Amino acid sequence: MRLRRDAKMELLRQVPLFAGLSKRELEQLGRIADELDLPAGQVLIEEGARGLEFFVLAGGEVSVAQNGRRVRTLSTGDFFGEIALVTDVPRTSTVTTESAVRVLVLTKRDFQRVLREHPSIQGKVLEALAARLAPESL
Repeated sequence: MRLRRDAKMELLRQVPLFAGLSKRELEQLGRIADELDLPAGQVLIEEGARGLEFFVLAGGEVSVAQNGRRVRTLSTGDFFGEIALVTDVPRTSTVTTESAVRVLVLTKRDFQRVLREHPSIQGKVLEALAARLAPESL
């Protein structure tokens, strides 16, 4: 069963980079987000690899490992890989499905195309990114 459009948009709205987007802007992202069902044991992100996509968990659980050691578990509503959308930094963790999962996937190429075509989205994403990277106290 596929996610309804409003459920897809709500998942995207939970991502800090997209929290300031309007309903219309979230719809633009929702159009390019692929929905995939994947089995347990699938590696979604490999530490050290080049990042080309971003994931939002719509169902299931994934484990996050760094240097071969499990550091946390993510579940429905969590997201990972967002830095790949805006930088060329290698992946910092390996993410593997713990159960069957449903994910929304945004590819870097599609995301960058949307940013070029919709400058309002680009401005809001850059503001959110700057806020996340800013020191907590100045």
